[in-house]
Formats: sequence, C-alpha cells, structure tokens
Amino acid sequence: MDLGFLLDPLQFAFMQRALLAVILIGLVSGVIGSFVVVRGMAFFGDAVAHGTLPGVAVAYIMGQTLFLGGLIAGVAVALGIGWLTREGRLKEDTAIGVVFAGMFALGIAIISTARSYSVDLAHILFGNVLGVSDTDLLIMAVCGAVVILTIVALYKEFLILSFDPTLARTLHLPDGTLRMLLLVLLAVTVVASLQTVGVALMVAMLVTPAATAQLLARRLHHMMMLAAVIGALSGVVGLYLSFYLNIASGPAIVLITTALFVAAFVGSRLLGHAEPA
Repeated sequence: MDLGFLLDPLQFAFMQRALLAVILIGLVSGVIGSFVVVRGMAFFGDAVAHGTLPGVAVAYIMGQTLFLGGLIAGVAVALGIGWLTREGRLKEDTAIGVVFAGMFALGIAIISTARSYSVDLAHILFGNVLGVSDTDLLIMAVCGAVVILTIVALYKEFLILSFDPTLARTLHLPDGTLRMLLLVLLAVTVVASLQTVGVALMVAMLVTPAATAQLLARRLHHMMMLAAVIGALSGVVGLYLSFYLNIASGPAIVLITTALFVAAFVGSRLLGHAEPA
C-alpha cells in the first residue's frame, strides 16, 4: 500500500483531530458497550442517545456548548428510566419506550422553532466528526477517562451485577446504586460522542463492536478490550473511507463496524459447524 494513502489526509488539521476523536470514542464505546450487550441494554442506549436531543437542541439555539445541554438531558433520561424501573415499578422496555418517544419528540419540537431546521437537525442527528475542535477533543478525553477508570475501579462489582444478581444481593452490593452509576456512565459516553457520529448512529457504536467481540471472546475483560480495538479500528477505517469516497463519516464508521460484525458472525458460524465434524 502506498504510504501516501495513509499520510495524505493527515496533512489537514481537521483530519488529525477527527482521527483522535474516532479513536477515543471507539475505545470508550467498546468498553461501556460490552456491558450494554451482556446486560441486554441496547434499547436503553438508543433511548439515552435520542433522549439527549432536547438538551442539545436548547444548547444549540442558545449558542451554548452542546455537551453541557446533552449531558444534562442524557443523565436525566438515564436516572429517570432507572427510577421508573426500580423495584419493578414498571417494565424496563415500557419505561424506555415512553421516555424515548417523549424526549425525542420534545427535541424535534424545539429544533423546529429554529431557522434552517433541517440542516441543524441533520447535524445533531448524524454528527460532524470533521468539525471536531480542540475543546471537543478535551471533553471526549476527560469523559472517556472518567468512564474507563470508573469501570476499572468497579469492574468486579459490575461483573457480578451483570452475570449473577443473586450473588450481588448475597454480598450486599448496592445493586441499585451500581445500576444507576452504569446508566450515568452510558449517558456520559453518548453525550461525549455526539459530535463524532451523532444521536442517530451512537447506538451502533455502543452495540456493534461489543457484539462482534462477544462472538470472539470468552471472558468479559477480553471482550471489552477486543470491543475497544474494534471500535477504534472501525473509526479509523471509516474516517479514511469517508475522506476518499466523499461520503458522510458517521455512516461510514457504522458501516465498517457492521461489516466486521457480519464477518465475525459468519466466521464463528463456519468454525462452529466445522468443529463437530
């Protein structure tokens, strides 16, 4: 491969920032996404991603940072769903559906009051990784560090809670608090990723790399590391694909993650069928 193929895009400062952004988001999404997959929280991730829209919309209209608005809305959605489903008050899928629909509709209603509504909505929904600033990178790095360090510090507790809730209660772990904390970490990851892939595609970054890793790894910590690598690799390849083919970067990244999942799924099926023979 011609080295210029790899180096030419990096002559531009916006591509350098975009490359760092997709690597950061890929790593963090892979780690937190592993818990999303093993706990069956994919729909929850989608709800949080779309639930940030009202906060992002208000911040956009007021000329404030999108991160702050999205963070407030995302954490509110996470805690709201956690509270509604606590102690079996409401089934999780029901609570998620109600909050998801309401918050997304509210976000679109707010955005529709602004000028150039369709352009603004597309920017928020699908991201703009080429527009990442140094401030955005700093926010992503800080949020990513907080998420990963928290998961590392509480890995055993999250592991027990995810695979053996009965043992968690026996050990008197604060399962409700840990569950809420995991939801908040998920919200922080989603908000930090808005600029990169946007609201609509964020769920793919949370689920697909982790789902791919689950097909290839036996242990959770191996799955998390592999998912992080897959997420970062997908971001880099998708970014180069978008540069050379002149297509939107967010969808390109998601398409790469999907292609890797399909390859892993087919490969695991073929190997699985071959072993008994």
